[in-house]
Amino acid sequence: MFLIRNAIHEDVPQLLDMARTVHSNNLPPDADALGAIVEQSMKSFNGEASLDERTFTFVLVDDETGSVAGTSAIMARRGTSARPRLYLKVRRYEHYSEDLQDGQVQATVQLMEDVDGVTEVGGLVLPSSYRGCGKRLGSMLSRVRFSFMGLHPDWFMDRVVAEVMGVLTDDCQTKLWEHLGRRFINLSYQEADVFSRTSKEFITSLFPKDEIYISLMPPEARKLIGAVSPDATPALHMLSALGFKEVDEVDPFDGGPYLSVQRDSIPMVAATKILKLGPAGTPDGPEGFASVRVEGSFRCVRCPFTIEDDLLTLPGEAMKALQVTPGDTVGCTPEREHAGAVKSNSDVVPG
Repeated sequence: MFLIRNAIHEDVPQLLDMARTVHSNNLPPDADALGAIVEQSMKSFNGEASLDERTFTFVLVDDETGSVAGTSAIMARRGTSARPRLYLKVRRYEHYSEDLQDGQVQATVQLMEDVDGVTEVGGLVLPSSYRGCGKRLGSMLSRVRFSFMGLHPDWFMDRVVAEVMGVLTDDCQTKLWEHLGRRFINLSYQEADVFSRTSKEFITSLFPKDEIYISLMPPEARKLIGAVSPDATPALHMLSALGFKEVDEVDPFDGGPYLSVQRDSIPMVAATKILKLGPAGTPDGPEGFASVRVEGSFRCVRCPFTIEDDLLTLPGEAMKALQVTPGDTVGCTPEREHAGAVKSNSDVVPG
């Protein structure tokens, strides 16, 4: 059985191996950086971190072997006055000439700073060896985050965003950065990407504050604004099914689009309940997520369950994986597409 739990320090070597095969800001290929991410995540699950510092890193584990098979994350607040969330605002203008009786639509991009903050989901990494096995592990890693938000809605912002990875070349470069960012910041895409993990000042100081007409860039760069990597298409579909919609915001580095949704309108968030657990059974109800958080340790499985008289019934295998017994309180989230209607309550695949 596959289990999702919070990342722990013992996972760092396996996460490092995974990070060396993918491109993800949330999974840097550096043991010290990964160790710091895991440490901050453990404090967050323990309830010890402030809203501005809260990050949750989940790992997918084969419960029989203990092997880490994937990861995903939630950043409770992305965007503060000390560390703004940077994005390119995309605008379109209609221009028309009376003399020529002709016109055109011109698009611009402008660097913006979000200091009010949003919750951001990301870091969904599932190696190719675990895809296409029929267990829907990618969706499990993606959707667990919204089940967790439903358990602790007050830990997160009202607006949730997701950055979907843009199109990169085989050597992890992008012509958008070469024809836009690098004109003002003398760093390669990878150098700027790494540096931005610890500092945003170099971008806000060196990048123009005004709108830039993208028609001034070559076609191969223009077409990358809002384009989605083929590896990220499954993540885009999963997020769209949960109510996320594209907004006029793209990543300044690779041009990947941002998606946005109000937290409480996400069906899985709204449908999540915390119930008392009954004896093990053979439920015939909807499949969904069952989870438990005890003393900062989070464990979650996907399984069928039933609810009767506010008593939750799970299969014995799921109870064993969650390490729970009858009488414990357990979170549950129906997973069917319209979960809110249920009476019971990629290499890199970015979320």
